This record gives sequence, structure tokens and C-alpha cells, in this order.
Amino acid sequence: MDGMRQGLTIGEFAQLTHLSVRTLRRYHEAGLLEPASVDPASGYRYYTGAQIPQAQVIHRLRELDMPLADVKQILATGDPEARAELTAAHLRRLEERLDRTRAAVTSLRQLLRPDVERLEVELRSVPARTVTAVSGTVAEEDVLTWYDGAMAELDAAVRGHEPAGPPGGLYDNELFTAGRGRVLVYRPVPDAPETGRVARHVLPAVELAVTVHRGPHDDIDVTYGRLGEWVVEHALAVDGPVHETYLCGPRDDPDPDSWRTEIGWPVFRLSPGARSGG
Repeated sequence: MDGMRQGLTIGEFAQLTHLSVRTLRRYHEAGLLEPASVDPASGYRYYTGAQIPQAQVIHRLRELDMPLADVKQILATGDPEARAELTAAHLRRLEERLDRTRAAVTSLRQLLRPDVERLEVELRSVPARTVTAVSGTVAEEDVLTWYDGAMAELDAAVRGHEPAGPPGGLYDNELFTAGRGRVLVYRPVPDAPETGRVARHVLPAVELAVTVHRGPHDDIDVTYGRLGEWVVEHALAVDGPVHETYLCGPRDDPDPDSWRTEIGWPVFRLSPGARSGG
């Protein structure tokens, strides 16, 4: 190679990598992909063929919306296992974002439907009960993971005991208003052994406005909203945790369309025995 030809021009490199010249300049400015050399007189950037795979890796990572700092860390890491873990951590974040996006789309479809089905609500008096439960203070974004672990402990603790009904959960208002609050999940078994986080709890008697959410929880917030609207119109909401009862869930049937979740809103009954739709 003579003195006038120091490597691949940025245009040639762009053609070989299917990246635009503008993108390559941006990678250079961000410190992600330095040219092999820069002509001091002309300022032209030159690359080598060995840099093509690196450019393509950067492009793929950026297509996955990986932050620049994370891309730099991966490129600077020589350990393949460390690189794989950094990439996997980002992919997990993408999957969580995808779940949130799917849930938002499902909710919007429900909210924007002109033909909303009638909401059936029952005013129900629930007596005090002794249950086997796991409780804790949880951040809202960690609820699903915490729930899975707690239910696994409960399932093990009540094995061999006949439950008096489906499992359920109580969710304090602070979980929704402040992003962190007390959660209690239970199996209606009064005499299971206490072990680890598993303990017996007495659930106090309560009046609830109850409706059923059908299907996966992607749009359960819509059902919560419609139930809350019903309560405002027909009853008096009182302080207390929201009750959920899992009539059918992932542990019962892998088909999300079959899932049924009762939502119970604590109320002071204004019209005893009322049943309504809205």
C-alpha cells in the first residue's frame, strides 16, 4: 500500500458494512469505532477490513437500542462470557419493555372500543378468614417476580392440605399511589405449617364491590378503572387493600384466554343487595 492509500475510504467502508457515512462519522465521534488512520493533511478517515465485523456488531447493538456506554463496555471487554452477560442483560430489559408495550397496546384497544361490554359488579360481604400467606413490602415493578416466588413457597407449604377455595392477594393502595406497598398472597388453608415466609393470617371481614377480569393481565388496569368508576357511582369507597382472587390462572391453564381474576374493591355499601352494570 503506497503513501496515498492508507486503507479503505469511509465511502468504501460504508459500502462494505451497509452503514451510512453519517453513521460511521457518528460512531467515530462517540468513540465507538475509531478509523484505523486519519490523513493529517486532508482529514480523510481510513478503515481496515478487520474493522468490518466490529462495525457490524456496533450497528446490531445500536439497533437493539443499547446505550452508548453499554456498547463501549462490551467492545472493551475481552471476556466472551462477560460480553454475553452484558448483552443478555440488555435483552432482558428489552423483553420487559416489550411486555410493557404489549400491555399498553392491549389496554388502549380496550379503552378505545366503542362497544364496551357491560361490567357486571356484585356487592359481596366476605367474612373473616384464616389463611396461609406470604406478605411483604414490594416495589410495583417487582410485584410479578415477588408473586411467583411467594406462590411457589405457598404451594410447597400447603401440599397435602385441601384448600377452601382459589388463591388470592391483597394489594395496599400505596403500591399504586407511591410505587411501593404491602402485598399479601394467600391460599385459603387455615392449618398449613408455618415455614420461612409462610405464616397464618386472619383476613378481616370486608364489604367488596367485585367484578371479574377475563383473560391475561395486560389490560387489567382497564377493568380496575371501570370498577372504580362503578364504585364512585354506586357505593362509597373505603380505605383498605384491593382484593384479587385467582379463579383460573397460569397454574391452572396455560391458555391466557381462560384466565379469570376477581377484583374486589373495599366499599361501604349504600344500597344493600345491589347488582349493576356499567
